[in-house]
Amino acid sequence: VETVVGLINHGDETDYRNEVSRRTTWCADNNLSLNVEKTKEIVVDFRRAHTQHAPLTINGVSVERVSSTKFLGVHITEDLSWMNNTIALARKSQQRLFFLRKLRRARAPAPILYTFYRGTIESILSCGITVWFGACNVSCIKTLQRIVRAAEKIIGVSLPSLPDIYSTRLTKKALRIAADPTHPMQSLFELLPEANKEATKAAVKRLISLDVIKGETMNTWGRALLIGRQQ
Repeated sequence: VETVVGLINHGDETDYRNEVSRRTTWCADNNLSLNVEKTKEIVVDFRRAHTQHAPLTINGVSVERVSSTKFLGVHITEDLSWMNNTIALARKSQQRLFFLRKLRRARAPAPILYTFYRGTIESILSCGITVWFGACNVSCIKTLQRIVRAAEKIIGVSLPSLPDIYSTRLTKKALRIAADPTHPMQSLFELLPEANKEATKAAVKRLISLDVIKGETMNTWGRALLIGRQQ
């Protein structure tokens, strides 16, 4: 799946539509056929004055606009509420808890239970966590954290909480971006002279404090296109 994300300023969609056109031309030049039926577009718009968005067309066919979609295992909605994503993660993780209980009843040792949890439950709960966890409401976080607590009771050992996992992974990602001069987001990070842990945390907090409310003031919104290709 290929993705095109456009940040629309003051209603000017020229760059976004030109990029879609370039991708379409590139596919044609490289003998790749775009499947417009599998191509979806989602519009994220938090402006107070809602306007009608012109449809996007590829090769004369209108692209379907959806209110939610699943991309790389993460459920994304146009309001970025992450409720659908939480429900999907919780349902899948609870199914795995059944097998964890089975292993416990079979008297599997704690290290085996812990390894099973890390590989089949925590991996689900933390899928794409740096993307959605910071914007989750308290209810969503509690729903997922209850699964961690249930697993703790089954295994009998303390497990990393989701906030701790999120903080650790976000810090590592921030450090990688800050150390990569070719990364398009490197300019958002400015470590203090003493690059200690507190400085890194401050840089991360400055990044995640950029919420979508500011986009409203700037008259900015976004469109994302998930391109499907013919098999």
